[in-house]
Amino acid sequence: MFQINLPPFDTNIQMRQGKPRIFDVLRRRFVAVTPEEWVRQHFIHYLIDHKGYPQALLANEISLTLNGMWRRCDSVLYTADMQPRMIMEYKAPSVAITQEVFNQICAYNAVLRVPYLTVSNGLTHYCCHIDYDTNTTTFLPDIPEYSQL
Repeated sequence: MFQINLPPFDTNIQMRQGKPRIFDVLRRRFVAVTPEEWVRQHFIHYLIDHKGYPQALLANEISLTLNGMWRRCDSVLYTADMQPRMIMEYKAPSVAITQEVFNQICAYNAVLRVPYLTVSNGLTHYCCHIDYDTNTTTFLPDIPEYSQL
């Protein structure tokens, strides 16, 4: 499909009306394969299969209200008591990770107030930790293992 910098996984793709659809293990349904969706599916499988994130604590397309308008976070990781812990934002590989992308995820975080923000276009991945006590943000060298959160 699209060349990205994430490990491959056993994709479940079907054709529907001549267009490919990929099975989303979190939404438990087939969704249209767009470049951004291709990144999302690879990233979710990377978190589950390689970083130990529990599938049951991840969700895709989470709605929230921001300045009176409905928005959707691409993915959210929750704690065991269902408090948001990490927001993930995906872009197509052709979309550069810019300040505008960080502004978007930070706007979502104004509502959810999570300690971790992750952005990926499938080629480049960023994760930062926000310490609300010291009001500091630290970019991490890699996506953390679930056990390190």
